[in-house]
Order: sequence, then structure tokens, then C-alpha cells
Amino acid sequence: MNSAGHSEAMAPRGLELTPFRGLRYDPDRVGSLAAVTSPPYDVVVRPDGLHQLQDADPYNIVRLILPQATTPSARNGQAADALRHWLAEGVLTADPEPALYVYEQRHADGMLQRGLIGALRVSEPSEGIVFPHEDVIPPVVAERAALMRATHANLEPLLLTYRGNGTTAEIVDRTADTPPLLATTTEDGYRHRLWAITDPALLARVRADLAGHQALIADGHHRWATYLRLSAEHPSPSPWDHGLVLLVDTVRYPLRVRAIHRLLHGLPVAQALAAVKGAFRVRRLETPLAEALDALADAACAGNAFLLAGDGAFHLLDHPDPALLARTIPTDRPPAWRTLDATVLHSTLLDHVWHIPEDDPTRIAYIHDTAATVRKAERGGATAVLLHPVREEVVRDLARQGVTMPRKSTSFGPKPASGLVLRALDL
Repeated sequence: MNSAGHSEAMAPRGLELTPFRGLRYDPDRVGSLAAVTSPPYDVVVRPDGLHQLQDADPYNIVRLILPQATTPSARNGQAADALRHWLAEGVLTADPEPALYVYEQRHADGMLQRGLIGALRVSEPSEGIVFPHEDVIPPVVAERAALMRATHANLEPLLLTYRGNGTTAEIVDRTADTPPLLATTTEDGYRHRLWAITDPALLARVRADLAGHQALIADGHHRWATYLRLSAEHPSPSPWDHGLVLLVDTVRYPLRVRAIHRLLHGLPVAQALAAVKGAFRVRRLETPLAEALDALADAACAGNAFLLAGDGAFHLLDHPDPALLARTIPTDRPPAWRTLDATVLHSTLLDHVWHIPEDDPTRIAYIHDTAATVRKAERGGATAVLLHPVREEVVRDLARQGVTMPRKSTSFGPKPASGLVLRALDL
């Protein structure tokens, strides 16, 4: 189907965000809306966090996005059965008509984010509409695909950004001045509100406006790759041609960009430091975490820099040996990619200095929380590698060039809460 205002022969298709009948929790059937929400599946990495969510409410969305049976097939069957039962019991109900959903997140620290949740037409990177900026791990894509096949649903939206500040942004903000469908505050201090846009005239204006834009995947590369795989499996047209997303205009609502840190199992800090001797300048910092991160930020302004932790102190690595970088960094990528901290970490430190495969979960873990990464390293005799965040414009520029960053290079946020609205593919 053509985008509004575009001819297939004259212009490429842009973003096509389609209304859908959202599945939402009946607030009378659950303890509270906050108690059934969860962070995205890939942020719930700690067993204690998973158990806390499961205990919050028997219908918490984590039972669908991270089922806990012993085998993959059993986990997927468990999620499918739970979704079917919740629908039959009326715990989850479908909205009466298709809508695009305005979603707002607000925090007491002043953070305000608004965007549109809808079913976005899936497109390959070669179409130049949705740009990924990170590589994916194939087994994770296979796992997510199996879960979506079993549940026949998009259980949580991924996060995309675009640069607009036009008609869609105005409609989003005007809608947010009306009474919401739901409002709840989660444990992390964020207040969430949701509205439905069903007016055909407004939907047509959004469709026409978005047809001239492209988007960057901010969070959810594995889920987008899953959408692509499932779309290819089903003859078009089908419900699998679209996937659930939250689309945020970062001209109006800039996202925060944070680093994702590495926890290196089986590598004590002393061993890690001995291996980098002569390859980087190393300085020991006997300071609290906040001051050590300030020192990392200062060093990152001048070049590649990392903080190592795990032995009760912080160790600042900077001024890498140019000859070492020349030997270890691939030369077939743009300069902006070759100088990324994540590139130097993976191509130089992990591959050539520490000899740790980036896709071996027994050797390396990716953790968003800085303090938690340090604690885990200290408890397990491991090495925490703390990174400084990449600027959003660098991410966007590389993505537009078709260049993907090393996996888990960035953490955009705030991420949408899972459980506020789901998409069933058979509605």
C-alpha cells in the first residue's frame, strides 16, 4: 500500500505507522497497572529483579516476555498458554477500534518523553527507512522469533526515533492535553500515561506527515530483526508485515544516551591490567564511582578511555598505543566508527589483548546499571569495563551510512514500559 501523498513510481516509501486494536490490562482485574508492567525483556537481567516482578502480580507481563520453564519450547508454550488464559479471563482486553497510542513518560527529575505507539511497516535497511545502528546476536533473534510465533503477538514495543517537529508532534502534544486512557507510576519513579487516537482525520494527517521521514532504532535491534525474519516467513500481505514500536520525535523530546558496560568473567582486574601494560596509559583512582566517571568523561574528550573496576578501586585506561590500534582496528569503516570506544574495546582489548569472544555469555555480560556492574565484578573476582556514552548524532550519522556499531554500544532511554499496550496479530 502506498504512503499518503507518495507515488510508488515517483518517491520512496517513508514511515508507515498503522493503527491497531491494542490489548490492555483491565485495571479491575489486576492489583494495579504499575504492578503488571516490566522493563523491556533485555533489561530484566537479574534473577532477583525477575522474581520481584513475578511476585508483584500474578499477571505481570514478565510472565509473557520472559517465561521461566526449563526448555525453550516449554517456555514459549507457557507464554502462549498464559496469554490465551488472560484473554479468556478478561485480564487483557482488546480496545474496540484500531488506534495509534500517544505514550508519555515523565519523571520528577524533569525528564519528559512523548511518542506514538503503532504497528510500523517492517522494512529492510536497504530501503533507507529504518536504520539499525548495532549488530545482533542470531540466537537471541531466533529465541524472540520462537516466542512471537508461539504467542502470535508483539508483546512489547521497541523504541525508534525520528527528527520531525511537525504535524505528528503537534497532534501528540494536543492529545496529551486531554484525559488519558490510563495513568500509573512505576517503582522507578516514572509516571506513564496513554491516550488513543482514533479520529480518521488525525490518523490521516499523521500518516501523511510520517511518510516523509525515516527512523533510527534506538532500542530493540533484536526485536526488529525478529520482525524482519517473521515477515519473510509469511506471504505478504499479512499481520507480520508490521511490528509494534514506540516512535519518538527527538527534535521535540531528546532521548538520554547512556553506555552499556561489560562484565568480564574469569578475568581478575590484576590480570586485565597486566595484559594492557604498555598498550594504554593506566592510572589508579582511589575515588568514589561518581568522581571516577567524571575522570572518564574528561579523558574521553581527548580520545579512547575506559574504567576498569572489580578490585575495590578504579583504573583509568587512556592514550592507547597508536601502533596497536593500527594493527587491530579494521580499516574498511569510516573514521567515526574506527575511533568509537566500543570499537577499540571489542577489536583491540577483547579480541587481541584479553582474548574474550564478545558472543560468549560465559565470559562476558552486558549490563546497563553502572553501580551494579561494579558490584558484580567485586563479588565475582571479575573485571568491570565502564564506558562513556556515545553522542546521538554520531549514532545517527553512522546508521545513515549503513554502518553498524559494535553490539550493545548504546542505551537510549527512557525505554517504554512493557505491559501498557500489546498487539495481537489475529485482531
